[in-house]
Amino acid sequence: MKKIVIVGGGIAGMGIANTLADKLKGKAEITVVNKEDFYFAGPSRPLILTGEQNYHRIIRGYENVGVKGIKLVVGNVYKVDPDNRKVYVSESTFGNKDSVLDYDYLVLTPGIVFDGSKITGYEKYWWKNTTVYDPGRVNVLKERLWSQNEGTVIVYAPKAPYRCAPAPTETTLLSHTILTHRGVRQKFNIIHIDANDKTQPPFIMDLVKQTYDKSGIQLVTNQEITEIGEDYVVTSSGEKYKYTILAMLEPNRAPKFIDEAGLGKGYVDIRSPQDLRHPKYDDVLSAGDAAKLPFPKNQEIAFESAMFAANKILEMEGVSEKVSVQYAFVGWAYMGNLEGKLETLSLQFQMDLTTQPPKPTKDPQLKRDYTLQKDRWEQAYLEKLFGYKAI
Repeated sequence: MKKIVIVGGGIAGMGIANTLADKLKGKAEITVVNKEDFYFAGPSRPLILTGEQNYHRIIRGYENVGVKGIKLVVGNVYKVDPDNRKVYVSESTFGNKDSVLDYDYLVLTPGIVFDGSKITGYEKYWWKNTTVYDPGRVNVLKERLWSQNEGTVIVYAPKAPYRCAPAPTETTLLSHTILTHRGVRQKFNIIHIDANDKTQPPFIMDLVKQTYDKSGIQLVTNQEITEIGEDYVVTSSGEKYKYTILAMLEPNRAPKFIDEAGLGKGYVDIRSPQDLRHPKYDDVLSAGDAAKLPFPKNQEIAFESAMFAANKILEMEGVSEKVSVQYAFVGWAYMGNLEGKLETLSLQFQMDLTTQPPKPTKDPQLKRDYTLQKDRWEQAYLEKLFGYKAI
């Protein structure tokens, strides 16, 4: 029986695990290694700030995937040896001892690491920062937005690619919504500093800028944050900005064991977006945020790349049946509510990456229904991959 080890139990990892469990029907031993014994979904995390989303709706346990014969190992992968087909997992707080997993196929879907190490002062003042990307830090950001009564909110987006392109914009506009709802917006400045020349994704930047102008939000582009202090940040141009609340997304990278194993610098090298195998190793594949894909890092791309990876394993195993998949998706960006109502409006956009150049489209009308559509879309993914609905 072939041993398939999948590092990372997110959308990409569970997409591959479920697909292979269904198609190989007991002919493979499938093991998912994840840092925690739960998964915390990403797309709707910003709505935790306004109270429109709840933790229990976007957190899933892995218990039901066992029905398909998928095994879960809780622990941290600290080393991969692709020449000898071994994965090294460190002891976790759940009682697992250090272990070594052998594999016939290794699929790397560990997601990304937020790395602020190159920002001066980050090691000392990391605790001043919050983001919507982490289950703990989003809660800290929420507390600060709902308790402080004056000052400056600074939101930062690093150089692309980074996970969930519109998240910094969503954070900015939801901050405006909360402060307006509380009646203290006039006592705050809100500044979005972006290391890119446009807010991401760039094809909705015009509507973002219009919304920023209406809500009095300052946008600074082409500037990286190079230093953080107790109450200020400094950009690459030398400008200093004081802050009261800082929501800075750190630069993204794959976990260090990828680089240390010689599998890629920054992200895992792959042969092509359709062939997710490593250029040197036929038995090592990658998908999702950790793969060096020429696309945005989001849930749809994570899932679609996972299907291409699963198809490649099925092909190598002589299984003719494949999953239908292409790189095209519908997305939604939360645009807050300029009136301060805790009823977020969203912008809908589409991206067809099967054509060159890619064809983006968008609806210029911001709608509450798009927010609800995004919720239904996310919940459908979670039910499909983890086997149950939120109550």
